Amino acid sequence: MLELRKSKTLSYLLLSATLFSSVAFAKETVEKVPHNLTAEQVYQGIKTNLETNLYSLPPRVQAHYAIRQFRMTGENKYANGSLIDLITIAERQLYYSCNLDKPGFIKSESKIEADKIGNGPRGKARKIAIAPYPNFMLYTDVLLRYSSRVDEFGFTGPCHDLMIKTLKNANLEPALTDKKMIKAWAAQLINYVYWAKQIGVGDYYEAYKKAFIKTYPNSKDDKLKKGQYKNKIYGMTHFIFSASEYYQHPVDPKEYQWILDYFEKNIDRILTDTTEDIITEVGISFLITGNGDNPVVDKVKKYVIAAYDPNTMMIPSPHGKAELSSGEHRNVLAMMLLDWPETLHKGPYLNDIASTKRNLPKSVTPKTSMSNVKLH
Repeated sequence: MLELRKSKTLSYLLLSATLFSSVAFAKETVEKVPHNLTAEQVYQGIKTNLETNLYSLPPRVQAHYAIRQFRMTGENKYANGSLIDLITIAERQLYYSCNLDKPGFIKSESKIEADKIGNGPRGKARKIAIAPYPNFMLYTDVLLRYSSRVDEFGFTGPCHDLMIKTLKNANLEPALTDKKMIKAWAAQLINYVYWAKQIGVGDYYEAYKKAFIKTYPNSKDDKLKKGQYKNKIYGMTHFIFSASEYYQHPVDPKEYQWILDYFEKNIDRILTDTTEDIITEVGISFLITGNGDNPVVDKVKKYVIAAYDPNTMMIPSPHGKAELSSGEHRNVLAMMLLDWPETLHKGPYLNDIASTKRNLPKSVTPKTSMSNVKLH
């Protein structure tokens, strides 16, 4: 394991800091620059770039970074970035959950959520897929998303009972197991499956797993174009990530050996036909299941290091765009891959941290003291 945090060098950080102002938010296409940087230097370059520019990024992106860094490091300095997320989602849950019994609310808000889907090829496929399930986006991408995150931080959100009752009465299985839905949203659907189980409104795991495998049988991989192949691999990584409650605890590899075996067998195609985000997630899937010595991890690390652009201090998009607001996801994943910790950290439980406890939103209720909750 890389002992990256122990070997930070001040000179490299100072060099990195001098570069960020002119390149951090470059939107033009950048050419790939060969380099001989080490894993540590790539890690430090990305971290310096992100943390120097963090407060100019959208709140959602700040929170995404802070939550993952807390779970990697356990450092309370990342708790306030997570508090930003709690304040935002608590306000939204207050609006959505507390109006669920208002006549016409579910129908009107569901349409608003569906209309947010883009009009590109993927967006059109998603609109077609959800047509038979008009309330699905509100139930899953709004109610499940917000309530599960509030729960992860150690709270119960506003109008919790009404929301739970609404979701228990909504049978999500037909949508979750629909072949068109899986082909349009494989990774998102497995997230919804785990969030539903997390907050106690339904256990759809076995049904989804069966439908996913039926939709993407390995014997028909040669029929999959790049777009669908990416969707398959992305969905498979999220089986594991969702089981870890997003990097809060290790995952027993037994349940997911079918995924790990597939990745190992097909790593060459994965490196060729998917993206940096997905490739990095494949590597992390081995780390989080205790398989860090698998050769796949080394292959992925070498790929990710080579993808790093030292001029922009980040891994550009597949189209060569170097923009932090849209590229934070792939870059924080790269940091996690290159500096995977010995211990993962649950939470952050914001009611148990002095710096955040004083500023909690009034609409959430602490469940209990969460500091003694054991890892899975």
